[in-house]
Amino acid sequence: MKTSLFASTLVLGTLANGALAQSNVTLYGLTDAGIVRESGGAAGSSTKLSSGVGTASRLGFKGKEDLGGGLSAVFTLEAGILIDTGAQDAAGKAFNRQVFVGLESKQLGSITVGRQYTPTYNALGQVGDPFGSGYSGSAKNLFPVAGGNLRADNSILYTSPAWNGFNANVMYALGEVQGDSKAGRQINLGINYAGGPLQARLTYNNRNNDTASVTNPSGRNIMFVANYDFRVAKIHVAYSDDKGPNSAPLNNSTPRPYGRDFLPSLKGRDMLVGATIPVGAAGAIMTSYIRKDDRTAFNQDAAQYAVGYLYSLSKRTGIYTSYGRIVNKNGAGYTVGNNSNAGTGDKAYNVGIRHAF
Repeated sequence: MKTSLFASTLVLGTLANGALAQSNVTLYGLTDAGIVRESGGAAGSSTKLSSGVGTASRLGFKGKEDLGGGLSAVFTLEAGILIDTGAQDAAGKAFNRQVFVGLESKQLGSITVGRQYTPTYNALGQVGDPFGSGYSGSAKNLFPVAGGNLRADNSILYTSPAWNGFNANVMYALGEVQGDSKAGRQINLGINYAGGPLQARLTYNNRNNDTASVTNPSGRNIMFVANYDFRVAKIHVAYSDDKGPNSAPLNNSTPRPYGRDFLPSLKGRDMLVGATIPVGAAGAIMTSYIRKDDRTAFNQDAAQYAVGYLYSLSKRTGIYTSYGRIVNKNGAGYTVGNNSNAGTGDKAYNVGIRHAF
């Protein structure tokens, strides 16, 4: 029995190594878990062990094949994992985080198709938010990047090569509503700059809210983000103008986090000012202030204050802690979540560890 098991393992290992060598496939992942203390919600305070507090836990495969002439075939399959239970973080979707295939050219850029991050979400997380969309200071708590504004199914994404620091993204996601090619479709555009200490991005997102039987107005977002590295501190700014249905989907998973009804804003503006401050060779303080200005008659404004600290034990392993608080006004019900959890109240503290491989 032991001999048979050893032989099977050897054969599978040999085949896997051959496939990796031929297709240039990379196995990668990230594990993140932390203790989360939440308070201020309708059900009171809670303490839990959560997965993906700072950065969502995942297991992925990506590959690249040189086709010659500067052209390559690329793919990514990435699944979300809950470290606290071992379950998938989205039932019914094996590769819920992102899954795409496409072509990449050094001269012409890349085009990929599948389930992909929107340029708007990448701009906020990669440039605008000092918390990188994670921890209790996540900009996702107030900025309109939940649901389809985060990832788009059935999407086609073109990314241009860089010219003098500039490049562009064009995403078109098919709504796949029978008999109507425009219903449910999404368009997301981005213009990006990276040069020296400055990074800046401008994005436009438009979602058609029509369905097979109902005609609804479109929702749109215009977002600008930037950061500038002064060495002693990196300063972050972000601004979003949102208008229409589904332009500002709620990040919280429960409709009554404070025991009262709360609806997404149909017209608003979001502003962030923050900083990343190096501490020694391995530490960094993260802090931000976010204000949501609801421009509807409800005037349900909110403000978030957050501070955090990340210490790198190595290039792949880090420990962290953070605290965030939201002040809701006029019946607003925004919650302090993190990268993977929506949160249940207006205050949250977390401490945890993450490891990438």
